[in-house]
Amino acid sequence: MYSLAQVKRGLSHPNLIIREFNRLYHTRLDSLRYNEAGFGLMEADWDFCHILDACRYDMFAEHSSLPGMLSKRVSRGSNTVEFLRGNFETGTYHDTVYVTANPQYRRYENQFDAEFHDVVDVWANDGWDDTYNTVLPETTTEYALEAADRYPHKRLLVHFIQPHYPFLVPDSTFDKTHLHDEGAETDDFWHRIFYGELDVDPSYVWSLYRKSLDEALPHVERLLTSVEGKHVVTADHGNMVGERAAPLPVREWGHPEGIYVPKLVEVPWLEYTNGERRRVTPTRPRQGTSVDDNAVRERLRTLGYRE
Repeated sequence: MYSLAQVKRGLSHPNLIIREFNRLYHTRLDSLRYNEAGFGLMEADWDFCHILDACRYDMFAEHSSLPGMLSKRVSRGSNTVEFLRGNFETGTYHDTVYVTANPQYRRYENQFDAEFHDVVDVWANDGWDDTYNTVLPETTTEYALEAADRYPHKRLLVHFIQPHYPFLVPDSTFDKTHLHDEGAETDDFWHRIFYGELDVDPSYVWSLYRKSLDEALPHVERLLTSVEGKHVVTADHGNMVGERAAPLPVREWGHPEGIYVPKLVEVPWLEYTNGERRRVTPTRPRQGTSVDDNAVRERLRTLGYRE
């Protein structure tokens, strides 16, 4: 059932009705909780898995010069929450430490029955950059290197926030000032474009998006070349920048949940082995640290996530 607020929003923005039709089509009338055609991340063979948030396969293939063998895979989600649900809804991962710059896992962890050896929240406290309102890729890398030393017999799942906005371009403003626009219906600039509140050239958005990936890749490469083991570089989902969705060809922006078109679910899968493989052993999880729910929500709002 749809709430009255959702009905009113749909009537105000007919594109939302088209998006909802597409979502129902792809999720088989909500019978799928995630994209079951996608691969299982935790069942794959790796010592270090580096996730680039919202990184399309085609953009990565064109701009990455990272060492290794690149192929294409299909994600279990078209946004981060769906990706997390598809991979971490259940499972015991006492051989894995999750180093994440994205607060979404903490926002929904009570809905998951997964258990990692440890979760390192890069976005909390000193990991957050107030200039760009995000976690910088170099910060994520430093936390990952520290975790690699601290946990020499664990797999590391390293979740970068880039190329997800806010973009790492100092002179871009529309992606950084949206939180202070009291007239906006939503904090998410992708939705503001979708609603017609922002008139932004897709080529300009694409250039910012690409630039954020370019800024992140050297820091990913530092991990690949600094720590021995089998590395993979992938993404949780892709992103749309004004391309047509399907089956109804509405122009889409961002990464709405439950729409399994190639631009949203095709992700890179780069494999690179540096030296000897890790000797990974599962052990009892560390005592979990609590995080403030209000801090999680505020960080997510700054990153443009909607409730």
